Amino acid sequence: MTPIPRISSFDRASVSRRARWALAAVPLVAALLGAAVLPAHAHGSMGPHGRHDGAVAGPMGLPLAGRGLERMLDRVDASAEQRAQIRAIVDAARKDLAPLREQQRALREQALALFAQPNVDANAIEAQRQQLLRQHDEVTRRTTQAMVDVARVLTPQQRATLAEHARQRREMMQRHWQERQRLDAPRGS
Repeated sequence: MTPIPRISSFDRASVSRRARWALAAVPLVAALLGAAVLPAHAHGSMGPHGRHDGAVAGPMGLPLAGRGLERMLDRVDASAEQRAQIRAIVDAARKDLAPLREQQRALREQALALFAQPNVDANAIEAQRQQLLRQHDEVTRRTTQAMVDVARVLTPQQRATLAEHARQRREMMQRHWQERQRLDAPRGS
């Protein structure tokens, strides 16, 4: 059996240059995406069509601040005492997370500066990625602690209600995403 020859409009040298550029660009793109996604995750903004109310999203997508927090408290019929305790927990978490906003801005600026350099510095990009990971870990650690503290204030039934609501919301978002994928798919011939 004769092998099928590869047909290509690129010579070996240009493919090699493209491959080297692609390999060097992968960490940079990851760093830039991380710089864009981290603030959204840490501060409640879920992208161009998501929440932009200053809410801080905790684990499971439950709100830790803003209008989402008030709706959550209404949904579980939280008592005045529970509301006060939860707002104090949330305020403390927001205060702890506030300094990270400036750090995130600086990391995004650094990522853009690395991108704009005439020569891609893979070591600098890797260092940037490591910084982003450390900061993401710090944000998720603090938001998780706030969620644990809030969970201790709520009753088991209230937590079950919120978990069910989060599950339903996640399923709805999956259905919307799948519908969008179906609508965006290329039409058959």
